[in-house]
Parts: sequence; structure tokens; C-alpha cells
Amino acid sequence: MTPRLPCPRPGRTVLEGRYARLEPLSLAHAEGLMAASASAASFDYLFDVPPRSLEDLEAYLREKSASDDPLGHAVVDRASGRAGGRQSLMRITPEHGVIEIGNILWGPAIARTRVATEALYLAAKHVFEDLGYRRFEWKCNDRNEPSKRAARRFGFAFEGVFRQHMWVKGANRDTAWFSMLDREWPRLREAYERWLDPANFDAEGRQRSRLRAAA
Repeated sequence: MTPRLPCPRPGRTVLEGRYARLEPLSLAHAEGLMAASASAASFDYLFDVPPRSLEDLEAYLREKSASDDPLGHAVVDRASGRAGGRQSLMRITPEHGVIEIGNILWGPAIARTRVATEALYLAAKHVFEDLGYRRFEWKCNDRNEPSKRAARRFGFAFEGVFRQHMWVKGANRDTAWFSMLDREWPRLREAYERWLDPANFDAEGRQRSRLRAAA
């Protein structure tokens, strides 16, 4: 089927889930994101550095909230109402129907929880179903093993490594590339929704079965 190109550019849209809500980045998220940024190690493979103060973070949010690419969202834990992390849609190429998710910082309150997984699901669903993109990309430093494991868990297919792709924070970066495609999304969506179903979790919020998006 011939795709309908160019795809619309993503806008500053709120995306609601059962556990997570994606909100356009704003100063209202500063306190939650300050707590999410407490671990300096979380920034090892990001392009930015940990904020030294709330004022630093607010300056970052002013800049990023005005950007259309990257287009940042705060990941809000609906149970607490606080922003527990952030992520962006970026390298947006409407004429080819290609878009990337990146700048991901899921703080300790939401990392490896239903909130983070649903945040990824909400972004993918929006990209494929609302905007009609053909290709959804995940890229990371090839040394970032947790990010590569996460990409595979979420159903992204590994495509290879771009050697000496970037120079970041005074060091070489080889970049691992992953993608999921529009024709794969129906199967992946089914896996996500089965995993996110409340029946898949016990009273303490522990999963009963693993996410099998990559299967």
C-alpha cells in the first residue's frame, strides 16, 4: 500500500493512559523532573548533563518546551500526579514517515514499572495510529547495554551499529540502531495491551507474565 506522505508533524498533545500520561514539557514539571534527575549515572549516555539546581532545570525546560524537534513530553505517573521522567519525539521526517523516540530519562520512581512501559506504548500508538508514520526508531550508544535490552523488550528490531557516528561529551559514540515498522505495530500493540492489563499484576504491582513484544 502506498503511504500517505508527508505525515503530519506531532503537536503538543496530551496522551492519556491507564498508568501514565504524556504531557508537553513545561515549568510545571520542574520539581518532579528534579527528583527524577537525582542520579548522575542516569545521564551517562544522554546528551545533556544533570541539572545543578532547580533554576538550571527550569532554564532547560524553557528551552525544550519551545522546541518542535525534539518535541519533549513529561511522563506523569497518574497515581501520584508527578512527573517521573521525560522523553522526546525527535529527528522527525514527515516526508518519509520516519520518527525517533529519544532523550529518555525515566527516573527511579517510574523506571522498570508499568508507567515507563505505557509511556513508550502511548508514544508508539500516537506515531502509528494518529500520525500514520511508517517507521519508529530507537537509537543509543552501543555501550549502553540497558538501553539495548529495553529496545528489544519493547519490540524494536536491531539493525546494526553506526561506527564513529558521533562525538559526545569528549568521547566517541558508536550508535546502535533499532526500529519498529507500521506493519509490525498491530502485533506489538496486542502484546503491550496484554501486558498492561491490570489482571497481569498482583496486589504489589508485580507482573505475572513478561512483556513479549519482541517474540
